[in-house]
Amino acid sequence: MNVIGTILRKLEDALHLLGCLGLLVVVVLINADILMRLVLHVPVQFQFELTELYLMPALATLSLSRVFRDGGHLALDFVPEHLPGVPGVVVDKLRLLLPALFFGLVVWMSGKFALHAFQRGEVEYGVVDWPLGWAYAIVPLGCGVLVLRLIYDALTREAPAQV
Repeated sequence: MNVIGTILRKLEDALHLLGCLGLLVVVVLINADILMRLVLHVPVQFQFELTELYLMPALATLSLSRVFRDGGHLALDFVPEHLPGVPGVVVDKLRLLLPALFFGLVVWMSGKFALHAFQRGEVEYGVVDWPLGWAYAIVPLGCGVLVLRLIYDALTREAPAQV
């Protein structure tokens, strides 16, 4: 399982880097658009479409697994973190597997949507003709890696120590 964990970490790190680079591109494009409108009275024509279709989904999903792994996620806890005995193990596993099920369904539905866009050659017509399959594929990619992380953690996490 160490090899799988190492591969998963590298994949999470790579996707997180892409998400961070996406944020940098958003900042650069928006500021370039503002400056060009003020100084040259010419907008960066493709900025809005690129940001809306590709960069925002990347920002929202590509870092999910890495942030979860690092403990940087938000959580609403209604059960103590560590319960003793078998109930504690069950709750600990359910805390990982139920979100894995939810995000697995997100991957399934968004993946179907992306596949249909690829099959039909769907395009968003604008300043640039943007192929939608690639835009839609970002969500199942980011959420899919989160599902892998949740399942991996459920299978490898040790039971809480008994007090």
